[in-house]
Amino acid sequence: MNLTGILEGILFVVGDEGVTLSQICDILEIEMDEAKKLLKDLKESYESDAKGIRISYLGDAFKLTTKKEHKEYYTKLLENPEANTLSQSALEVLAIVAYNQPITRVEVDNIRGVGTSHVVRRLVAKGLIKEVGKSTMPGRPNLYRTTSDFLDYFGLASLDDLPQLEQKETGFEEEKDLFTSIYKEEV
Repeated sequence: MNLTGILEGILFVVGDEGVTLSQICDILEIEMDEAKKLLKDLKESYESDAKGIRISYLGDAFKLTTKKEHKEYYTKLLENPEANTLSQSALEVLAIVAYNQPITRVEVDNIRGVGTSHVVRRLVAKGLIKEVGKSTMPGRPNLYRTTSDFLDYFGLASLDDLPQLEQKETGFEEEKDLFTSIYKEEV
């Protein structure tokens, strides 16, 4: 089994969250020295000019990041009008943020059912959502809300102009007391 390839996939999947050395050891079921060697080998393979990403150690975790020397190209991508169309996933994340703000990325993930770190990063880069503080949840994740650019993009004067969401019926009748039985005990 190619542990270097598996480690690369793990780094890709965790995205902005990153992965700690102890997590790598637990997931791959290897010793600390072997995990360090795998990270070192993978990091060296990214040092080539032919690669556009690198492994960075940020906030006590290892993460895949873009190379700073390519920043001007990433900026052009984000500023390109053709690249400014929103994908279905971006629209879904924007709707979740707009109707539930302020909200953490993890809460967005839970509502959507899939990871959204890449989409949230792009929406922040496009200026449609922004970080507005830290949650009181464990780990103090960032809170996000929509921006005035979001309102401009969708032609809204304020968030009050958002369409009202329909409340779906759950199919459940009135709440019942689970401790009350319809059967009577005979004395």
